[in-house]
Amino acid sequence: MQAAILAGGLGTRLGHMTQTTPKPMVLVNGKPFLEHEIGLLKRSGIGDFVLCVGHFGEKVEDYFGDGGKLGVRVTYSYDGPKLMGPAGALKRAEPLLEDRFFVTYGDAYLRADYRMMMDVLVDSGRLGVMAVYENHGMYGKSDVVVRDGEVVRYDKGDAGRVMEWVNFGVSALSKRALSLVAPGKECGEERFYGELIKRHELLAFPVNDRFYEIGTPDSLRDFERFISSQT
Repeated sequence: MQAAILAGGLGTRLGHMTQTTPKPMVLVNGKPFLEHEIGLLKRSGIGDFVLCVGHFGEKVEDYFGDGGKLGVRVTYSYDGPKLMGPAGALKRAEPLLEDRFFVTYGDAYLRADYRMMMDVLVDSGRLGVMAVYENHGMYGKSDVVVRDGEVVRYDKGDAGRVMEWVNFGVSALSKRALSLVAPGKECGEERFYGELIKRHELLAFPVNDRFYEIGTPDSLRDFERFISSQT
């Protein structure tokens, strides 16, 4: 299985830690966060990675190379002079992507049944499957509405609606879904997933384990406590 990891963010909320280091390379227990993430995905059956990089992306490539030292395959897709958003970055990486792949983020550690999630995508014939967690606002603001097994709304900015689910941070996609993204145009994740939702092409895949991410100093410390408890 293949995963595209969006790892081009600036990481400004981490302050001095990302002034000269890309966010996925922030050290956790002596090794870059992204190494922890790739290790988890490898144990889940994913051996092929496309890293979509930008900010200090050469430092990511210098460290991981072709992935051989971790027993995986790694290729790179660099952002251009203008940031195109998550879906735009995927569109730029399209030549490197398989017919079906996962997409996730370079600051997220997500425990899920990836094989089953991919099976759902294949068996359904849909364009996408989004992992969702029944959050009730516990770990950040909930942003997803699920009905009859489909994602029917995804809106990170809707403060007026009470939502129970949150985008867990990983989706399984058919490469055909990228036909909805215009080449060379900025496209955020809400617009991209919104197009899938309008076409009834986005299934929900509930997960039970909470997510970890390192977007803020507090969430980084939370992940450090978790990963230390696993060793």
